[in-house]
Amino acid sequence: MLESIITSKTRLKLLLRFFLNPGTLGYLNELANEFNESSNAVRIELNRLSKANLIKSKNDGRTKVYQANKSHPLFTEIHNLIKKNIGIDQIVNVINQLGEVKAAFITGDYAKGKDTGIIDLIIIGSINHSYLNELVIATEQVIKRKIRSLVLSEDEFENLKENLKLNKALVIWENNKGI
Repeated sequence: MLESIITSKTRLKLLLRFFLNPGTLGYLNELANEFNESSNAVRIELNRLSKANLIKSKNDGRTKVYQANKSHPLFTEIHNLIKKNIGIDQIVNVINQLGEVKAAFITGDYAKGKDTGIIDLIIIGSINHSYLNELVIATEQVIKRKIRSLVLSEDEFENLKENLKLNKALVIWENNKGI
């Protein structure tokens, strides 16, 4: 959908990277390697987004680090547009139908703002697994991405929380409501 509106593939990748999970940081060479683009092409798009004040930068030693500008007037709209483009709104609809879900997180590449085609989803709560599988299959067809889900009880989650590395996770459901 966004590919027809935003014609620069590099710009689209940057928007996805910084606006899907706004806490994500990135620097020029890392982004160029990740996108398999020249550093000059990435630099041009970073400069355009910086000039529009959509992203901000700070120096970390000799490296310039970029991230989404959360205070930009269009931040919320762009963030929501990116989430819809990925299909997170569809995933939240699935979670809403599952019953007793305490929390849900997207981890892995999508939490880092990388569109790899596989969404890793952790759900905490007591749900019907076969119903989840039915909903996931239907949602995968709509969003054209694979969903890998891990369902944990609250006790399992507490025991595994340290190992799950949720500090970079994207919270999409908390306290019985979507975020």
